[in-house]
Amino acid sequence: MCAAERREIALTERHMRIGKHRGFTYVWMLAAIAIASIGLAQLGSSWADRVKRERERELLQIGALYVQALEAYRAASPGIPKQFPQRLADLLVDSRMVGTYRHLRKLYADPIDPTRPWGVMLDPDGRVQGIYSQSPGQPLRQESLDLGDLRLAPAKQYSDWKFVAKVKS
Repeated sequence: MCAAERREIALTERHMRIGKHRGFTYVWMLAAIAIASIGLAQLGSSWADRVKRERERELLQIGALYVQALEAYRAASPGIPKQFPQRLADLLVDSRMVGTYRHLRKLYADPIDPTRPWGVMLDPDGRVQGIYSQSPGQPLRQESLDLGDLRLAPAKQYSDWKFVAKVKS
């Protein structure tokens, strides 16, 4: 056997050894991608819950802020009877008295679904007494909530949370 034949046989044996192990790298890469996908799916659902929880907290804060503004507007009404505003925009600039008073700095959007307007609850005179989210989504917190002066009944949908100003005599 000459040197060229021995070299050819050695190269053939090396290619055969490498060929046996070549498919394992592909299988290991598929397994790694599958494990990473499962981890990212768990992380994604956790992140989505965190965002939903944050939006709920924001909804409760903004709702309570609107209730305070509606009560302040009614309390600041000159004369008798005390009245709520005719529309939410009246909370921005209250010019019923000698100066201008602002009960809200801006009209806040619904944090659950900013594309939808607030649902408005009217008093018997047709004036704004409260607001609610028009989102049909299901809240994470479904028990009754106590927000200080404001109590919310248990809710199956965000639209069940009614932020209504109390009529104080």
